[in-house]
Amino acid sequence: MNYFMEDLALGLSAEYRKTITETDVILFAGISGDNNPMHIDEEYAAKTRFEGRIAHGMLSASLISTVIGTRLPGAGAIYMGQNLKFLKPVKIGDTVTALVTVLELLQEKQRVRLLTECWVRGEKVIDGDALVWVPRRLQE
Repeated sequence: MNYFMEDLALGLSAEYRKTITETDVILFAGISGDNNPMHIDEEYAAKTRFEGRIAHGMLSASLISTVIGTRLPGAGAIYMGQNLKFLKPVKIGDTVTALVTVLELLQEKQRVRLLTECWVRGEKVIDGDALVWVPRRLQE
């Protein structure tokens, strides 16, 4: 789906769902350089309050970018800012649902403020909001 500024309405939402795998965590560690043992060392992580490895917070948050870039608003949208609050850990094997909802339309500047959330088994694990620039439909 691809929305132009003229197509957006308050409350419009879209989601993307992904199960976080061992491979996702290892590849994300390699790409980001974040080799925190909480993510890659089970023996270390087992001794923490999480009792095992957790996925990188930004790995889960990146699913929000998937929604923004491919579903709502979609192709052509430009991320301008993102606020995030990490509420609960995501473990390997968890299925994360990234949900994006239109909160505010700033027509004059072609911007939209979006509620950005991630959920696992009905519990919110990430809460936030984003500001995105959205193209207008080309006039002929």
